[in-house]
Amino acid sequence: MKGEVSGRTVSESRTELTQVMLPEDTNSVGNVHGGTLMKLADNAAFVAASRHSRSNVVTVSVDRLDFLAPVYMGDLVTLKARLNWVGNASMEIGIQIDAEDLFSGRVRHVATALFTFVALDPGGRPRKVPRLIVETEEDRMLFEEAAVRAEERKKLRKKQ
Repeated sequence: MKGEVSGRTVSESRTELTQVMLPEDTNSVGNVHGGTLMKLADNAAFVAASRHSRSNVVTVSVDRLDFLAPVYMGDLVTLKARLNWVGNASMEIGIQIDAEDLFSGRVRHVATALFTFVALDPGGRPRKVPRLIVETEEDRMLFEEAAVRAEERKKLRKKQ
């Protein structure tokens, strides 16, 4: 296909989203709901997957979502999403979530997540995505680890 991109680098799809946590994001004692962070992580992963595939994408799985520390009302939450691995139509996106206390400036790593997305054609069927071009040793390591997880996901699907 003319103009088709054969590959895109990890850095081309990196995404950073930032949002202040407001009262509606919290429970009665001021802690941010895990579901709020999950929705934000899904949004960040969506943007990274869309940037890589330049198509509509859907969430296929949340492989991990680990909460490491609480997030409070008033914190500035930053989500950093990056592609770890790309298959034919699927993509694994890793997300790091940090929270900043705006008064002290202290930044805490509060959660990490792994999402899998699939690119869709206009008819809603999976479509091939550009290969992932790794740029650094860290990219290569994350790609190899994600490839193992992708194989495990495939085996699990066959058992279902």
